[in-house]
Amino acid sequence: MVCLPSLHGFAQRSANWCFGDSAGIDFTVATSPVIFTNSVVSRGTAVSISDYNGELQFYSFTVSGSGQVYSGKLFNKNDVEMLNGDSLAGTGWYHEMVILPDPADDSLFYLFSIGVSFPYGLKYSKIDLRGDNGLGEVVQKNVSLLDSIYMVDGLTAVKHGNGRDWWLVARKWDYFAGLPWENNEWYIYLISTNGISALPIQNVGSMNSTNNGSLYFDPTGNKMVFINGISLIELYDFNRCTGEVTNPVTVEQQDLFGVYSNYWTCQFSPSGRFLYIGSNSDTSKLYQFDTWAPAIDSTKTLLWQTSFPKFTMGDLKLAPDNKIYLSMCYVDTFGTYFPYLPTMYNSYNMNLSVINSPDSAGLACDFQPWSFYLGGKRTYWGLPNNPDYDLPVLAGSPCDTLVGIGDVPVQEQQPNLYVYYSLQWQTAFINANQLKGTSVKLQMFDLMGKLVFEETTKFNPPYYTKNLNLTSLAKGMYVVTLEAGGQRLVKKFVVE
Repeated sequence: MVCLPSLHGFAQRSANWCFGDSAGIDFTVATSPVIFTNSVVSRGTAVSISDYNGELQFYSFTVSGSGQVYSGKLFNKNDVEMLNGDSLAGTGWYHEMVILPDPADDSLFYLFSIGVSFPYGLKYSKIDLRGDNGLGEVVQKNVSLLDSIYMVDGLTAVKHGNGRDWWLVARKWDYFAGLPWENNEWYIYLISTNGISALPIQNVGSMNSTNNGSLYFDPTGNKMVFINGISLIELYDFNRCTGEVTNPVTVEQQDLFGVYSNYWTCQFSPSGRFLYIGSNSDTSKLYQFDTWAPAIDSTKTLLWQTSFPKFTMGDLKLAPDNKIYLSMCYVDTFGTYFPYLPTMYNSYNMNLSVINSPDSAGLACDFQPWSFYLGGKRTYWGLPNNPDYDLPVLAGSPCDTLVGIGDVPVQEQQPNLYVYYSLQWQTAFINANQLKGTSVKLQMFDLMGKLVFEETTKFNPPYYTKNLNLTSLAKGMYVVTLEAGGQRLVKKFVVE
């Protein structure tokens, strides 16, 4: 049975989109989307989350083209940078962030980030909306879950079958400086009331050889699609109870050394039947596939193409009104696109394109290019990389109830200290949790026992975070000690 989202009760937590050049759409009343303004300035990655009434809570984005490993910013509902909301992991790609609620606490949220251009793997920051008088505060920043690997630009998440917990899904990229160049590794994490748990790495499906990819779930959360820029299109089953990826179906094979299709974006229709895929090149193209057909590849239908602007194809995204929206960037004849010049306002970058009837076959889907006006704001390639926050319980499944699954709320009791050193920024990101007291003493020593830094300051328990610039320190190992409320934590790290 296919579960379709309703037009009115659907997507309150998914209601607000923030993207592009301060563009925003409010789908709280799905049939009457409202344009609003925000503080996003990004060609790609943007994420946002609303409360259960559809009111925007906060949003994050990466500063595209900055060349910085930690270009991410986080803003509160008043469009002001959140307390400690700077220097978040992210380098200006398109699907490198995801916001997930903490199932154990309605006021806590995770912001996950992957390293696409830089090998920092997977990190998370934690937001507490009780901070800063209800506007929110980043209480942990850039905590490492995976180190020293590159990831495909396709971070995504889906709600667990129990309707409370979450699955975070990512793919590794083998950097082509050495062999092998490809893998089929899936990294799955369970976010539950017990915290974050990594599943064993799963090797499923075709090999992937590039970091340019997109990964999306269908509206039921039971199917996934992965595409990459060198022609791969592959479908999978996903078990919302166990986090298992199974039954790969290759629609088109990766063509590493051939003339590839430059696939850039993909999205399922509301029923999950039709799959839309966009390619980005001198001539951008939009295709439709029927995934219910016996031979999916034979149903490939070209819906639309354009050679101007060049490289215009951006993200496809299913909206709460059951339409699919498409962002397209304006690239002028000189190759200028980000940031737009102050005079670059036109019909190409001030409108989204829309598939009005995505569950209809072929041209009956009613694709209308550049038809949704953004109220004077502009778009680039990206749309919000938000999961479906309102996906319901997987009814009738073994995990459709929280009773008896052995997962009761457990609050972390032991204090923890994390130290991550960024070579590019020559900065130590210091995070601690489960601290007591109201005053914290931070010290740093070299291996000879010499004190190189000391600070005593007030903090809001149980979290403490500090970004410490270390440009003046010599290479070598250092020791960080942190004292608060009678607790003493010690952590070693290396300055490279």
